[in-house]
Amino acid sequence: MSDSNFGPPPRNFDDDDAGPPRRPEGPTLPPARRPLVTALVVAGALVVVLAIAAQFWTEVLWYQSVSFSSVFTTQLVTKVVLGVVGGLLTAAVVWSSIHVAYRTRPIYAPSPDTQAMEHYRQLVEPMRRTATVAAPLAIGLFAGLSAATQWDTFLLWRNGTPFGTTDPEFGLDVGFFVFDLPWINFVIAFLTMILVIGFITAAFTHYLYGGIVASQKMRSTQAARVHLSVIAAALVLVRGIAFWVDRYNLATAQGTKITGIQYTQAHADIPTKGILALAAVMCALMFLTVIWTRSWRLPVVGVAVLAVIVVAVGGIYPALIQSLKVRPSEKSLEVPYIARNIAATRAAYGFDKIDVKSYDTKTVAQPNALRSDAATVPGIRLIDPNIVSPTFKQLEASKGYYQFADVLDVDRYKIDGKSQDTVIAARELDLNGVPDQQRNWLNDHTVYTHGYGVVAAKGNTRDDDGAPTFFESQIGTQGALGKYEPRIYFGEYSPDYSIVGGGKKEFDYPDPKGTGQIQYAYQGTGGVQLDGLRRLAYAVKYREINFLLSDAVTNDSRILDYRTPRERVQRVAPWLTLDGNAYPAVVDGRVLWILDGYTTSANYPYSQTTTLDAATEDAVTSTRTAVRAVQGGQVNYVRNSVKATVDAYDGSVTLYQWDEQDPILKAWMSIFPGTVKPLSDIKGSLMEHLRYPEDLFKVQRQLLQKYHDNDANSFYGGQNFWQVPEDPSQTEFVQPPYYLSLAMPGQSSPAFSLTSTFMPTGDRNVLSGFLAVDGDAGSETGKKSAQYGTMRLLETTGGTVNGPGQVYNAMRSSAVSSKDPELPTTLAQYIGTTNSNGNSVIFGNQLTLPVGGGLLYVQPIYSQARAQSGSYPRLVAVAVSFGNKIAWAGSLDLALNDLFEGQSGASAGDTGTNTPSTPGTGGTPTPTPTGTSTPGPTTSQPAPTGTPDAAALAQAIKDAQAAYSEGEAALKRGDFAAYGQAQARLQQALQRAADAAPQSSATKSP
Repeated sequence: MSDSNFGPPPRNFDDDDAGPPRRPEGPTLPPARRPLVTALVVAGALVVVLAIAAQFWTEVLWYQSVSFSSVFTTQLVTKVVLGVVGGLLTAAVVWSSIHVAYRTRPIYAPSPDTQAMEHYRQLVEPMRRTATVAAPLAIGLFAGLSAATQWDTFLLWRNGTPFGTTDPEFGLDVGFFVFDLPWINFVIAFLTMILVIGFITAAFTHYLYGGIVASQKMRSTQAARVHLSVIAAALVLVRGIAFWVDRYNLATAQGTKITGIQYTQAHADIPTKGILALAAVMCALMFLTVIWTRSWRLPVVGVAVLAVIVVAVGGIYPALIQSLKVRPSEKSLEVPYIARNIAATRAAYGFDKIDVKSYDTKTVAQPNALRSDAATVPGIRLIDPNIVSPTFKQLEASKGYYQFADVLDVDRYKIDGKSQDTVIAARELDLNGVPDQQRNWLNDHTVYTHGYGVVAAKGNTRDDDGAPTFFESQIGTQGALGKYEPRIYFGEYSPDYSIVGGGKKEFDYPDPKGTGQIQYAYQGTGGVQLDGLRRLAYAVKYREINFLLSDAVTNDSRILDYRTPRERVQRVAPWLTLDGNAYPAVVDGRVLWILDGYTTSANYPYSQTTTLDAATEDAVTSTRTAVRAVQGGQVNYVRNSVKATVDAYDGSVTLYQWDEQDPILKAWMSIFPGTVKPLSDIKGSLMEHLRYPEDLFKVQRQLLQKYHDNDANSFYGGQNFWQVPEDPSQTEFVQPPYYLSLAMPGQSSPAFSLTSTFMPTGDRNVLSGFLAVDGDAGSETGKKSAQYGTMRLLETTGGTVNGPGQVYNAMRSSAVSSKDPELPTTLAQYIGTTNSNGNSVIFGNQLTLPVGGGLLYVQPIYSQARAQSGSYPRLVAVAVSFGNKIAWAGSLDLALNDLFEGQSGASAGDTGTNTPSTPGTGGTPTPTPTGTSTPGPTTSQPAPTGTPDAAALAQAIKDAQAAYSEGEAALKRGDFAAYGQAQARLQQALQRAADAAPQSSATKSP
């Protein structure tokens, strides 16, 4: 069929007004400037192309440098394919809508057609051919970009494997909901979008060219009716499929009480959605009848009936079922569905095998109660990683250009053949500490390139001055960790990029023997070599000409970028959700950053949905800006599937399979073969430092606030729900979990564990539960521990156990004097005196341990001078609580002796070398600590009663004044050990003064 059948040819405006061309009115650009404009446009386009090419090439080089090129290419190919298919499909629908509408336009527009419409057609005609191509391509581009973002959904759909667990409602494998359903939902939504766009485009084109005329009565040509009815039929058919698929989406929908299908959904929503799907198919057929009937009557009736069914059957009927049947008997009807939710939630979050025990808590400390738990006591960690970062920096940073993390990490190392809880941190580079006059591109990127070494301290001891007991510390010395590669080129605070190697020397560390510095040339294989055009590519990427001009950059130089552990792991494993904390460990002579990776899903049927960033927020992540919370997003399935390491020297990334049963990890391992190493490849030296991840534990404990209750009837009432306590010192946020070694009831020996407590919901600040998970991943043999991840929950019964807030307040206001001769005051007096002397008292992490048949609270106490430059927190005392009894002293051992009346049961993990002997345990008297002043004289004999001794009195007063002055000076500098000794001497001097003073009463004659 030729164009002549559809009307006169388009008007050729070039043929009008024959005659010589008229000079255009108004000013015109001089001919000389037009090439300049063209040149600028071309130059701008070349700059954009060069920038894109440089970014792309450097990305390829980076992935090659870490041996994960397949990750980049697989993503790229998948995104391109999805983008091209989605874009072309969208463009085809839009183009066909325009093309068909134009080709079938009427020769003469139906009456009444307005002069305005003819004017619009004349305006559009000159650009019609361009618009017919450009508009579909533009819309297709945006649609293609949208489709490309679903690369992970597509790959999981293609590579998903069965879970081996069947959904109780539909009888389908859980893998259908996790792998297949998300892709099906996307395809339906995408088809709906392009059909809506196609319908609107077709309708507009028909209207523009007279196929549809809007007047008092809508009129259209047969061609327009057929065209629009076919698109509408396809659209309604797709929505019919959506109604059917929505039945399965109910399994992960958030209900009023739980996630998943409830009674109303099972007995009303699912059947009605099937009816709606059938009605939509019938409605689609009615649209097709327009081809023969040439009337919109049946489609209009079909749409009206479908709307009524959607409102009545899809909305009103389920609401009536809910209000008239479910609400009056909700408990009996919903209990089976609550049971499904409980079982699915516990399985999806990995605590379905939790060991729950009733714990008959004692609230009165018995003298011998601690003996049976003697093995637990030495593992009590007193060094708080959330507090001692300034201490590490002041004592171990050496120079201002070194720094430590705001919150340090807890690990364990073998010291003298015994496992030792350890507080550890990497000494990283801080460019902000470099003097301003030395800050320039050369120094920032080629001289100051790396940190140096790790600093490690015992978790349960302190030095005499309250500082941690370091066993790996000074730069240039070898500590208990032996010889290892100390240079930190890749860390949490590394610069954006550094240029190293090529025979150029960098600053290594300050010379400990003088005022100079040690230099070092990078010998590793990390980063990308800057030879040839690579220097130009990186110069363009970082917009820095010095890559090409500086003699510090040679063909043998290497650029190190994307340097934080989280960033490197996220780039090579974009399918992982990463833990918020990477921690350093010395393994086989290298510093490795260890990071936990999670596979997650929001499509596990019936499992309760939670938000990751909210679930992992606590007092540490909320108040420390340098501490990252786990990535946000709603999930209802989490597995710690991967343990990742990043070498601090060469940046190499290694992913290890940790959960061998996780179907999602199996799917990703088939998508990116060879990128994840098997569990058997983990060496024993690394296995000893793997631990249970903190963020996973936070998510689990949040769910356990409700899902510790395994009885659906009780769960419905909610009377047994719990809450995580608020941090006593920061009541706006919940208490963080704590790593420490402890033995739970029934365990024969302590295990490195992650712990948390629970309270009942409401205002009662009492303890209702204690949770611990075994965090020892394995031994030096390299075999994964069978006990790893075992969760033990103690539900308190018997006496009422005070909650963290009550204990904290009771400690601060305690009127009980310490039996420690060095701290012979009440804790309340001690706090008041300390604060009034320009110091701050800081309470450390409040640890809870199930010992002595009850729950023991242990809280270290720090002090820091407020206005003194260079001050840092010092551990000065330990407060303990059991039941309603509180004790405190300069050491944990002495505090426990007081609390349990002289029967600590073990030589506890002391807080320094001044630990007193433990009665009944073979302890030996402790000598006077080194570096502290000795007590004043205590052997002088007072004069007989009633007989004044002026010399003795004067000496006693002098000693008292000296002791008081020494105590005040000790308080000002924050040395509470010396303050306690001075107080003891003051008491002795006052007693001697009282004995030497004249007596007012007469001596009675015999």
